[in-house]
Amino acid sequence: MGEHALLSASSSHRWIACPPSARLEENFENKDSIFAAEGTVAHALAEYKLKKYLGIKSQKPKSEFDEKELEYYTDIYFDYGCELIAEAKARSKDPIILVEKKLDFSNCVPKGFGTGDLVIVADKILDIMDLKYGKGVEVSAVNNPQMMLYAIGALNLFDSLYDIEKVRMTICQPRLDNISTFEITVDDLIKWAEDVVKPKADLAIKGEGEFCAGEHCRFCRAKFNCRARAEENMKMAQYDFRKGPLLTDDEITEILSGIDELQKWANDIQAYALDKAVNENKKWDGFKLVEGRSSRKYSDEEAVSKTLIDAGFEEEDIYSKNLLGITAMEKAMGKKKFKELLKDLVYKTQGKLTLVAQSDKRPEIKSTAEVDFK
Repeated sequence: MGEHALLSASSSHRWIACPPSARLEENFENKDSIFAAEGTVAHALAEYKLKKYLGIKSQKPKSEFDEKELEYYTDIYFDYGCELIAEAKARSKDPIILVEKKLDFSNCVPKGFGTGDLVIVADKILDIMDLKYGKGVEVSAVNNPQMMLYAIGALNLFDSLYDIEKVRMTICQPRLDNISTFEITVDDLIKWAEDVVKPKADLAIKGEGEFCAGEHCRFCRAKFNCRARAEENMKMAQYDFRKGPLLTDDEITEILSGIDELQKWANDIQAYALDKAVNENKKWDGFKLVEGRSSRKYSDEEAVSKTLIDAGFEEEDIYSKNLLGITAMEKAMGKKKFKELLKDLVYKTQGKLTLVAQSDKRPEIKSTAEVDFK
């Protein structure tokens, strides 16, 4: 792997927090996933829609993925992008509007570059918008290093020509109904690049610095057998509990604070060991491969249907008929029509109570016991 891909903007949250992880990952194959392929197609479709809107010649991409779903979700990104463009045109007679623009931030990261999905410069404001098509993890624009590096790259292009004072970074994650925006002054952004990025990038490119486990480990290719991550999570097993038959409230609170990462790590270890056993015939001492619980399936649904009807069964006895689920119905009808016709016929059920850290953005609710007591 060449250095041009070593310190990518998309992995910057990781190599900034854990500089030597960048070199460590070189020991592991960077496998493409179906999710990444789907994201690439979504970006191409979103690019086509924006370019068409701006009068730029572009060819609509073809895809093997669900076209209705792609159209639906990229429309959300497109609509918000059009709003940003309209705002820019209202502020300035001749805004700079670029789609899928290569951005070079090698002034603070060796051979660093990325692609801005939508870049707008108008009246001292730089707007950068990024499409996140994934739905596994909600991504925030607040202090997002990938977006901030893209902003550095955009400033390198335009700051000498335009008196930019403020940068607005927006992440649109339509499949999670998440649109997040973060603003920062140019001075603060440059200070971050000088004080944080440059020193960390210098360590990372050399494979130096301290390994540090945390949330950023999630997509690291070395996460399965990284010693620093194992040691951090094994601290829970070595917790210095007080004597006595029952845990104290303080001890339970301490365990709760680390249990999510501990569960993720344990699941990753299990997945890694299983993959090695299945695909590389790896033998783990004390463990063996077995076949899990199986289920029954029809080998030919049309033949099953014909056999039952010939035997005298009615169609209503062998087929079920149900309304489409809400998400599928909304996709089929379109968001606007769905809201117009069904807004009074849709309600939200109460979510199952769950215990999370205070940093979680959801509002705190009263427990059943607290409500009953009052």
